[in-house]
Amino acid sequence: MNVTGVTWRKSTHSGGQGECLEIADGLPTGSPVPVRDSKRPDGPHLLFPAPAWSAFIASVKAARS
Repeated sequence: MNVTGVTWRKSTHSGGQGECLEIADGLPTGSPVPVRDSKRPDGPHLLFPAPAWSAFIASVKAARS
C-alpha cells in the first residue's frame, strides 16, 4: 500500500518521551491501517487489517474502563 501523501496522527494519549506510534488517517473504511514509529517517519510502516485494528482499539478502551 502506498502511503505517500497520507496524514499521520499520534494518539492524544501519547507521552512526551518519543515512544509514539502514528496511524494514517483518511483512508477508505475497511482499508488496512498503516502504523509507523513517530521517531522514524521515513522508516517502514506496518499494515493491520481493519477488523484486527478495530478489535485492538476496542480491547484497549475496554481495559481502560
